[in-house]
Amino acid sequence: MLSAQVKPISYLKSHAASIANEIAESGEPLLITQNGEARLVVMDVHAYERQQETLALLKLLSLGQRDIEAGRMRDAHEVLADLEKDDAA
Repeated sequence: MLSAQVKPISYLKSHAASIANEIAESGEPLLITQNGEARLVVMDVHAYERQQETLALLKLLSLGQRDIEAGRMRDAHEVLADLEKDDAA
């Protein structure tokens, strides 16, 4: 994945516009190195937004799992019955 898209920072400096076009077209991130070490990841803004949404969903799932493990949950039938009571009131 990233290992196929590795460029030095000097390449980024001199080819920024073409890199932006390539990344937007391919959707693949580009790993930028500085002094031979991985330094930055450049990616399309839409791919970044999708990644952030995925991370947010994973966080919600993790929090839900913790609630289940701690016993902080209610049966769905109880919740629905409470909602019906609230609607009737």
